[in-house]
Parts: sequence; structure tokens; C-alpha cells
Amino acid sequence: MKKFWNWKNQTDDEERTLFLDGVIASESWFDDDVTPKLFRNELNSGEGNIAVWINSPGGDCIAAAQIYNMLTEYKGKVNVFIDGLAASAASVIAMAGDKVVMSPVSLMMIHNPSCIAWGESKDLRKEAEILDEFKESIINAYEIKTGLSRVKISHLMDCETWLNANKAIELGFADKINIDNAENNVDITDAFSAVAVTRRAVTNALISKIKRKEVSAPAEFMVQNILNALNSMDTEISVKHSENSTIDLANQTIEQHFVIDILKRLDCIKKHI
Repeated sequence: MKKFWNWKNQTDDEERTLFLDGVIASESWFDDDVTPKLFRNELNSGEGNIAVWINSPGGDCIAAAQIYNMLTEYKGKVNVFIDGLAASAASVIAMAGDKVVMSPVSLMMIHNPSCIAWGESKDLRKEAEILDEFKESIINAYEIKTGLSRVKISHLMDCETWLNANKAIELGFADKINIDNAENNVDITDAFSAVAVTRRAVTNALISKIKRKEVSAPAEFMVQNILNALNSMDTEISVKHSENSTIDLANQTIEQHFVIDILKRLDCIKKHI
């Protein structure tokens, strides 16, 4: 298996540095005794505090769970630094930090676990049940760190929620921003300016790509409709924000309504490109 981790200052008793870069276990740790043992041996080969730097799109849930457990059981202090992306399974590992520190331009993403399955209908139903249990175990880690309700966390995962540093701090997934005096310069209580990046951002990017291509007249018409809907959504949310500056956009039904509508329209566009 290709190693996705590297150590720096491994012999330093004061603080060691662990880098987690790229996919977490390109091959699953399920039924793999060698790789987890190698990681554990390297983790426990030294003493002192550990700084864990994460830049990963995620990967294997089982590997992430084992690394999370190893880090939480480590005797020294573990500080997690997110300098790029901590998505999916990587966000679970981040929850093992005594402190989670994010770069001001980094992102965290949480979503439901997924897999590729085949077989009879009973096999697929069984696989769905397993995924539900995986989700519950992931919620455990998020709940311990954030103190949010399981229902709230489940909703965020269902929506595939992208969090900038401010929003991650607001929701409890992170503790601070990794810049000097950042706490004094950033208002993390302003939910509107610290809005979580959701599917709407992805929709915007997709629309931009579509507009650069030659598309049929019906597709171009629908793209314009989507742009109008996005503008309308921004107006609606701005009005709500002016009425209540601490509005929680994670529960904003207006945004959800428009996102669902936009996703349906995007499905229609595919037929005309």
C-alpha cells in the first residue's frame, strides 16, 4: 500500500509533525493487519506532542476510524492543522485533535458515507443498512467535538456541507484560525459572511463551465433561468439576514428550496448539451 502519511522530527521529544496528504488509504484497511500496525508503530515510536497537518479529500472510512482512535489514545497532546482540505474521512481524523486549527483559506467537508455495491435487492438493502451504521459512527466523532445534536449533524451530512474556517469554528468543528490575532480580526458570529459552501457553489461553477461551451438554445435558456433563481435566492437571504443578523443558514429552508429547484433544472440541461 502507498503511504499517505509522513513524519517530520520523528526523534524530537518536544513535538513531532505528522503529514496526512492525499487520499486516506487508496486501498481499504479492512482485512489489512500490516498497514495499521505500521502506522501505530510509527505513532508510538516517539513521545511528546504531535502536530498533525491535513490536506486530504478523504478516503477509506475504516482507515480514518482507526487513525482517529490511535490519535485520541495517544498520551501526548495532538493538535490538528488543516492547511488545504479536510474532506469526508479526513474530517473525521481532524476531530481527534485537542485543538483543530484551520488556515483562513482552508475548507472542511462532511457528507454521508458511500460505496459501490452489487448483488440482489436483499444485498443492496443490507449494504444500505451498513452505510447507515457507518454514518452513525461518524456522527459520534462529530458530536464529541462539536456538541451539536445528532439530528443537526445528520442534516449537515445529508446536505454535503462545505465549511470555510469561520463556519467550522462557529459550528464547533474547529477551534481557531491559524493567523496571528485572527480571533480579534474575524467576526465568527456573522453567519451570513461565514456561510457554509454548499451545492450552490458547485452549481455556480458548473454554470460557468456550461456558459463557455456551445449549447443548444433550450439549454442556454435554462442556464439563464438558473442564474435568475440564484440571484433571487441571494436577495431572499439578504432580506432575512437584515432582519436577523445571527440567522443559521444551515437550517435556512429558503436556500434549500432553491438548491433543490436548481439541481432539478441542471438535470434537464444534461438532455440538451
